[in-house]
Amino acid sequence: MNFTNFTSNQITISKMTSHHYQSQIKWTGNSGSGTKSYTFYERSYDIIVANKPTLKGSADSAFRGNAELHNPEDLFLASISSCHMLWYLHLCSTHQITVLAYKDKATATMKETAEGKGHFTEAILNPEVEIIEQDKIELAQSLHEKANEFCFIANSCNFPIHHKPTTIIQN
Repeated sequence: MNFTNFTSNQITISKMTSHHYQSQIKWTGNSGSGTKSYTFYERSYDIIVANKPTLKGSADSAFRGNAELHNPEDLFLASISSCHMLWYLHLCSTHQITVLAYKDKATATMKETAEGKGHFTEAILNPEVEIIEQDKIELAQSLHEKANEFCFIANSCNFPIHHKPTTIIQN
């Protein structure tokens, strides 16, 4: 989307635009026998995006992965949380709310069936935001709902994303 005009209550969209992304996954877990046996290979991989640092990943430790590396489930939750934060910061700036600090301890639940299939059932964002304007606490709180409406990742999910924000005033 291209934004041409920002006002305190709305965003004017000039046109719909497609954005394209590319990444490469490279399995690094061949211990010499490939996948000859379920226990012979590591679940490690590299996530490669042009001109960005490579991320080391693995399966969740519950699925024979390396607990010290990023797993797809962690990255998925981080995508939801970071997209929400970026929209929230944008909305605060357009509403003249000065955010000094933002952190989120997000959680998510994934259910696994007896067959081994799984899906996320919910995510809970717990953003803690520090602002300057005491008279805008209520507005700052309400902008989390608006951020959820605009978040590209949240709009792509088929499960509820709940928000339990806390807004504090700078001391």
